[in-house]
Amino acid sequence: MSLSKRRILFFAAPYYEDLELWYPKLRLEEEGATTVVAGLGEATYQGKRGYPLTVDTSVDQVDAADFDALVIPGGWAPDIMRRSERLLDITRDFHSAGKPIAFICHAGWVPISAGIVKGRRGTSVGAIRDDLVNAGMEWEDSPVVVDGNLISSRTPADLGDFCKALIAALQ
Repeated sequence: MSLSKRRILFFAAPYYEDLELWYPKLRLEEEGATTVVAGLGEATYQGKRGYPLTVDTSVDQVDAADFDALVIPGGWAPDIMRRSERLLDITRDFHSAGKPIAFICHAGWVPISAGIVKGRRGTSVGAIRDDLVNAGMEWEDSPVVVDGNLISSRTPADLGDFCKALIAALQ
């Protein structure tokens, strides 16, 4: 397995986009990676489309130094996630270390609030394009954009390209 020594952190919150969490999580596990899902304090969350998730830990219990990459799913959860200073600090720590940060759809709100998108290229669902542009990102309408350690995609329809880019960044 190509990623057998890799540990990947996922963020979760209420109304996460089901496919944007589960597809990359399962795909990375197929490659041998260990995945850990950190929430904001609750033990379980309901996905935007109703799929339940039991988290492994809380953002208060994790350190970016223990992981090789961060995945932030979209849905309505990023609007809640970005209000957690601890979650933003972890995001900044990943960024400072140059570790991959993969975000999709509305998840761009987290890197915006963490202050790490200025001068970078990326993409998102069209609904938050203006938010990313106003935060200083050069926005592209592409299935996946890789700019250094930032990996971004638009919607669940882009998950294949999103996962391929993330796996490539971890190899």
